[in-house]
Amino acid sequence: MGANGRALLAEFIGTFGLIFMGAGAIIVDAHIEGHAGLVAIALAHGLAIFLGVSFSAHLSGGHLNPAVTLGFMATKRMGAGAGLAYIVSQLLGGLVAAIVLKIVMPGGAVTRAALGTPAPGSGIGAGQALLVEFILTFFLVTVIFGTAVDPRGPKAIFPLCIGMAITMDILVGGPLTGGSMNPARSFGPALVSGLWTDHWVYWVGPILGGAVAALLYDGVLMEKK
Repeated sequence: MGANGRALLAEFIGTFGLIFMGAGAIIVDAHIEGHAGLVAIALAHGLAIFLGVSFSAHLSGGHLNPAVTLGFMATKRMGAGAGLAYIVSQLLGGLVAAIVLKIVMPGGAVTRAALGTPAPGSGIGAGQALLVEFILTFFLVTVIFGTAVDPRGPKAIFPLCIGMAITMDILVGGPLTGGSMNPARSFGPALVSGLWTDHWVYWVGPILGGAVAALLYDGVLMEKK
């Protein structure tokens, strides 16, 4: 397998792990009420990203998120062809993870948890959810560029920094929107469960938030030689 194939496989595996562990924690919490809770769900997502980026960064850059890949494309750090291939691999990873979750998890818990499909919380309108997802993803991509992309960043711990950013975002955004920050995280469970409530929010918010963060960091905060 060539370098491109290894990169795409790494993106598939890493994204699969994020959705399986993250959405899986939500389903387990629905299966055993109070077993996980918000903190454990946030940690499940954060740890999945920490480990996923740790094993895949040297293979693919460890994007594991179409919003991150589009940020790299917006700053011309990745070409359109390679970027689209990454996004397809990420979406497939999320879809396969959702299918496996539906197979292995108790049916009642899957139904109660809506297969972990992100949706706006009680009293949260689509516009509010859009803004929340924008802000959450803005901070996530800012951390990615500040730690993993910027040569001055803390290279030894950037996977941990990215995982902690995910954890922080879900602790706030989880009850509001599900704290997706990632179209692949939303798409796979939505397709398998058939639940599409305000699904557009989970593409537009992360993509815009990631693009603005990438362009701001690359154009303003990055030290130019």
